[in-house]
Amino acid sequence: MLTALVAVETIVVALLTVIVVALLRSHAEILRRLPEPDTGAEASDEHTLTLHDTPTIPATLPSPRRRATEAHDIGGATLDAEPVVVSMRSGTDTLLAFLSTGCLTCRAFWDGLRPEVRRPLPGDPRVVVVVKDPSVESPSKLRDLAPEDLDVVHSSAAWEHFDVAMSPYFCFVDGTTGEVRSEGSAMTWEQVASLLRDALLDEEVAARR
Repeated sequence: MLTALVAVETIVVALLTVIVVALLRSHAEILRRLPEPDTGAEASDEHTLTLHDTPTIPATLPSPRRRATEAHDIGGATLDAEPVVVSMRSGTDTLLAFLSTGCLTCRAFWDGLRPEVRRPLPGDPRVVVVVKDPSVESPSKLRDLAPEDLDVVHSSAAWEHFDVAMSPYFCFVDGTTGEVRSEGSAMTWEQVASLLRDALLDEEVAARR
């Protein structure tokens, strides 16, 4: 009787062994037939995480300058095609307004520069409007948009020197040192005024130190 039980157990164990081996082989075959992991997708996911984890500066804002940048004098032409040079070391702070006749956002700034509606800016800087060369701008529109009491200069070279890649764009230049103290893109004159206030406050803090 005992011998019969041992024989039955031996047969059962053998059957279980065969079943387990068959399952392992089947599982291995399934894994072998599965497609390889998409490394490109993983790389894309990893790249997406990196972009989310590291905030980026919006395209409409300028890259921060690590040091003050010297603002060279602006050479160009008036609306009457007469040569002109605007000095950046005139003793008076200058707000350079880079505007264009083909920019819809610039229209609000052109309108805000009209003498009858123009508001004083913090620090009372002189305002110089810089447009690109006549071959790029619309002379007829400039005649209609440009204020008569402000300097409007054609100078594509100035756009390149100040690294202006968009309009409207503004640079606040120290009239004594000839250095760019603040710069940036703006959508309203209120934002420009805020840019100037920050620059003046930073200068006061630096002077106290």
